[in-house]
Amino acid sequence: MPRFLGVDIPGRKKIEYSLQYIHGIGPAIAKEICAKAKIDPAKKADDLTSDELRSLIGVVQTGYRVEGDLRREVSQNIRRLISIGSYRGTRHRRGLPVRGQRTSTNARTRKGPRRTVGAIRDKEARSAVKKGTTGA
Repeated sequence: MPRFLGVDIPGRKKIEYSLQYIHGIGPAIAKEICAKAKIDPAKKADDLTSDELRSLIGVVQTGYRVEGDLRREVSQNIRRLISIGSYRGTRHRRGLPVRGQRTSTNARTRKGPRRTVGAIRDKEARSAVKKGTTGA
């Protein structure tokens, strides 16, 4: 498993797909990086020589923002939106969808698992809920 910019990339996969394990590199950019470094995208990551690995690292460091820098930039952008009080910032703060998706149904990825709201009137059902079991 070669180490690439602090990330272990899978060695048995083609370099074109192994590069995509790095945050900020997708399919198109991975092909672009292979072309700039003059490396065959079908070559396995374990078969790369140290010179080829060095040229890949050089291409990525000079031309692309990846891993820690990219994560830091994204989190700073979100913090900025929250601090200026924009609509998108308040959606981030509340943990709701940011880009106009519906929330009456769906949106479970952002909202988390369903939480039942309301009073349980039956005395036996109330005690079952407290114990952690359901009566039905």
